[in-house]
This record gives sequence, C-alpha cells and structure tokens, in this order.
Amino acid sequence: MRRRWPVAACVLVVLGVGAVATAATTEIHSSATANEPADRLKPPGPRIGGCPIFPAGNDWNQEIASRPLHPRSAQIINHIQAIGADNLHPDFGEDPLFGIPYVVVPASQPLVPIIYTDYGDESDPGPFPIPLDAPIEGGGNGDSHVLVVQEGSCQLYELFVGRRSGAGWSAASGAKFDLLTGALRPLGWTSADAAGLPILPGLVRYDEVAAGLIDHAIRVTFSQTQRGFILPATHFASSNPDPTLPAMGMRLRLRADFNVAALTGQARVIATAMQRYGLIVADNGSNWFFQGAPDPGWNDDDLNQLKGIPGTAFEVVDTGPAQTG
Repeated sequence: MRRRWPVAACVLVVLGVGAVATAATTEIHSSATANEPADRLKPPGPRIGGCPIFPAGNDWNQEIASRPLHPRSAQIINHIQAIGADNLHPDFGEDPLFGIPYVVVPASQPLVPIIYTDYGDESDPGPFPIPLDAPIEGGGNGDSHVLVVQEGSCQLYELFVGRRSGAGWSAASGAKFDLLTGALRPLGWTSADAAGLPILPGLVRYDEVAAGLIDHAIRVTFSQTQRGFILPATHFASSNPDPTLPAMGMRLRLRADFNVAALTGQARVIATAMQRYGLIVADNGSNWFFQGAPDPGWNDDDLNQLKGIPGTAFEVVDTGPAQTG
C-alpha cells in the first residue's frame, strides 16, 4: 500500500482508437531535434497511442549512467537497507491483479465529471475523458489508480483511489499531464502519485521489454522518505527532514559493476534500463518495489531473477537539491 503526505489515489487514462486496457502495442518512436544540447541527444523515446511520452529531453527520458554520484549516496542506501525489505521487487507479473493498468482512448472519447473527495485543491478539475469501464489498479483495492491516454490531444489523465460514481468518477486526487510538453505540476502540488509525478511514464511495459529496450526511468517506492522533493517531482510525502532518507523525485541507478549479463530474458532488459535510466522515487510504499503494467506476456520465472538484486547494488545520482516547499 503506497502512502503519501497527504494520501492520494490516481487514475491514468490514455485515449486512443482500439485501445487495450492492460497492454500497449509496439509504438513508433520520435527523434530528438538536432539543436538540443549534446547530452540530451538520444535515440527516439517511448510512445503510447501515437503520442510521445514527453519530449526526448525530458528528465524521465534522460540517461543517468554518467551523472555524478550524490554526496550522501552511501548513507541513503544504508538507511534504506536498515529499514528492511532489502531486495528489488517487481510489483507486477503473470497475475493480472498486480501492476498498474492503463487504457488508450480516442480523441472522441466522451468527457465525464470527476468528483474529488480529498485533495481537490491540488487536483485538475474535470471533466476527463475516462471511460466508465476503465481498468482500476488492483480491481479497486489499495491505491486504485486509473490511467488514461488520449490520442490526438496527447493528454494523460490519472486518478488516485478512482471509483465509478454515477455518470463519472470520484477520486481522492487527480491530474492531467501534457505528453507533448512535459510541463510540471505547480510546486507543492501532488498528483495521482505522492511526488506530484505522472505514473504512466515510469511503468515497465511488456511491449518495450519484448522489443529489448526500456528508454526511460522506472517508478519505485520506499517506505520512508524525507520532507523534500527533487524536480521533476513537485511534492513531498513526509514530515521527516532526515537528509539520509530518499526524497521524492530522487534518482537511483543500478551500479555499473553489476553484471546484468548474468540475467536472462525480461530481467536483463529491465536491469539494463536501471543502469542506463535508473529509478525515480515516486511514492511511499514497500521498499524497492517498482511498477509495471499488467500483460499476459510477463514471465514470473524471468522477473523473479530481479528479486535477487540487493539494494546495495544501487547508488544515488545527484540531479539537484531537494526542495522543501
């Protein structure tokens, strides 16, 4: 169970024709422009529903393998390990109830009202183009995120603790993200995730693993976090100022000396992404749990190899100072 400060739930919706609720088909990728800074030039980034998942230069899509180490990296990793649950854990797999589903809907998807029950002052007002039969994380148990991507407009809609309500939806909180610009939430605002981040860009998807490449950061949770956030996060979820706890938005990477070649199949693709693009702290939850979208193609025998990777195989990347307000 992920918790925030304050607690919120999210629903993500992707709009597109012929959408599939639990898995996306392989998408065409876009290219970075020639006038971007050299360190931001990279192969075409991830796409869903004909839309880029943020511009190529967006933080989510940046490689961090060569970024400098955080000065407190060892202390932060040691603190996380001292709390418990010290190995990596894929929070998705063959069981369709695990993972965070999303749906792609067409540009013509009808708008429905959204009622907020907890954090309306930090939520984007409806109506949202969320189908009344959109899949809900965990079947409506736990965080109950709903994710929707809209074709054409390339808008991402996410709800936390999403529930059908009359002709629309209710939620603890909700957010809309422009996939074309990657614009951030207002500083201090939450989203469907505690960190104020979008959920969909950080999910591991079967189509990208099957293609052999994940080219974005991966969402991860920790049970204790600090009272601070690092951009692109915009919200903290703790009252604890201890700088040896991970901050929302903090980036971690699998160390370069970890032998990913010892892994096979789906696990190797995911671990390679953790070395190149790393993890981004998005919410309070079980230590080292990272999230993916449900898909019948997942192989638990493959994924379970990742459970043998200890937290000590990771290090913290310096991507800027933590903000406290």
